[in-house]
Amino acid sequence: MDAGPLPAGVDETLALLARGDYVADRALATAVHLALKMQRPLFLEGEAGVGKTEIAKVLSKTLGRRMVRLQCYDGLDLASALYDWNYTRQLLEIRLAEAAGERDKDRLAKGIFDRRFLIERPLLQAISPEGGPAVLLIDELDRADEPFEAFLLELLADWQVTIPELGTIRAAEPPVVIITSNRTREIHDALRRRCLYHWVDFPDAARERAILALKAPQAAERLSFQVVAFVQRLRQMDLFKMPGVAETIDWCGALAHLDATELDPQRVDETLGVLLKYQDDIARIRGEQAAALVAEAKAG
Repeated sequence: MDAGPLPAGVDETLALLARGDYVADRALATAVHLALKMQRPLFLEGEAGVGKTEIAKVLSKTLGRRMVRLQCYDGLDLASALYDWNYTRQLLEIRLAEAAGERDKDRLAKGIFDRRFLIERPLLQAISPEGGPAVLLIDELDRADEPFEAFLLELLADWQVTIPELGTIRAAEPPVVIITSNRTREIHDALRRRCLYHWVDFPDAARERAILALKAPQAAERLSFQVVAFVQRLRQMDLFKMPGVAETIDWCGALAHLDATELDPQRVDETLGVLLKYQDDIARIRGEQAAALVAEAKAG
């Protein structure tokens, strides 16, 4: 994959994101531009579904760089994130060497800890020269254990990792790094200091309508306007989980698939499970509350 040139300014960054069908505000485009120019990781926090992960995907597509994704989870360790050894192949190599009469243990040990037997995980793949420059997405870092953050510090500070059996491996060209967090826990200051930071908020109504025009073009314009008004009002309520932009897109698309051209209370009640993901929230909105929100959306 041939990497394209980096945008020269914030306006070009806005245009770059737009080419990937990402509707960004100027503050976000500025953060992305600076991260690219300064070769610093961009740490994005915000509610789930506001488009943090999508930024990495769009940059990979529009910059012509391969995408490397590390999905974080509870218990993520070095073997899953950085590297592991192919123990089966190593054992086979030992047996073949012994069958050939090799008895020098030091030479044998050196031979099996070779790059041939190294399994590259996402962090190592991102700085590997094979395949060209990369976009590294470290997704939902807050889901990983706190000690895992320490694994990232050397990589993010110096674009290198150390493998005891092989030594230090350095990136020929630093990857573009996007780190996301849904803020289920706080990320340590040591990692934050190595990154540029941006909070990705819910879009305003105008930007959310522009997003629907790109992501749910099959929906009628009237329906899109009413969906956005309904969701924007919903986010002002005390819900367990507010709907993100991803849910807005899914809901608008679902309503369009049901041949709806505008909101009506019965159709809203039938499709709330597309928009809201917790039964307590659905039970609170369904019925009279949904009817009232539909009336507000139509009036607006």
